[in-house]
Amino acid sequence: CPYVVDLDEFRYAREEFSLDEWTDIVLGAIDYNPDGYETPQQKLAMITRLLPFVEKRLNMIELAPKGTGKSYLFGSVSRFGWLSSGGTMSRARMFYDISRRQEGLVFGHDYVALDEVQTINFTDIDEMRGALKGYMENGKYTVGSHEGMADSGIILLGNIPASSMNEYLNMFKDLPHVFHESALVDRFHGFLKGWELPRMNDDLKICGWALNSEYFSTIMHALRDDPSYRAVVDALVDLPERADTRDTEAVKRICTAYLKLLFPNVQRPGDITKQQFKTYCLAPAMEMRSIIKIQLGLLDPDEFGGKSIPAFGVKDVEQ
Repeated sequence: CPYVVDLDEFRYAREEFSLDEWTDIVLGAIDYNPDGYETPQQKLAMITRLLPFVEKRLNMIELAPKGTGKSYLFGSVSRFGWLSSGGTMSRARMFYDISRRQEGLVFGHDYVALDEVQTINFTDIDEMRGALKGYMENGKYTVGSHEGMADSGIILLGNIPASSMNEYLNMFKDLPHVFHESALVDRFHGFLKGWELPRMNDDLKICGWALNSEYFSTIMHALRDDPSYRAVVDALVDLPERADTRDTEAVKRICTAYLKLLFPNVQRPGDITKQQFKTYCLAPAMEMRSIIKIQLGLLDPDEFGGKSIPAFGVKDVEQ
């Protein structure tokens, strides 16, 4: 191992770069060529995929066309995550195998990504749905007499036809039946519109010098245990009255992950401007949660129809 992982050194290094320069460094560290992207928005969309790498139990959904690199990123960038492609998934494999007395995939991984989720078969839909709902709510799972706890995020990755790539249409109709229940979908924090990312091409492959990928994945893993970023988010986000708890938690978790990835040098509320926090943390977090809310309204119009997330704001703090 030719390097030492020092979070303080990593944070200090961020001070030497502009945000544009830093996003290019992050992309290079995961083997992508920043010059291959057409817009800054595409770069930030790609970085959004890394949110579960740095934040515990961040649950996300990405639906996209084929060829945008989902499988590579979640399967190859970090040795701390797990990518499961198609096949059969059981409660025993995901959470705990009673016969073998063995912990499942959520134990010991930063995330479990279910790739090509539309092709996955679940051995017992009701059993899996109940286990997922409990785990995604509080990180705990009970199988028989065994009680466990884990910090892995649950990620759904699916390919959908171009005609379904619209947040105002029911995008879950082609997914397994287990994900057709609003109570389960509500436990996903955010939705990434994967169709906004370019298809993988030679121009997007890194060429030249870049930050060591193994080092960067270890840094992302270490950032998961740092509570200071959530404290900054709690201090900055202005909550409206009677805001739904799940909406609040989802937006704050996503904000915290963006802060870790884009502004790792921030240790106090005054270390980031109000505009920076709103533009690069709060606004994208609200958009990701809003799409979940729209889909909930389509899945269960009686309970969620016409509902939107609250208008979160940013508090004024001393710089």
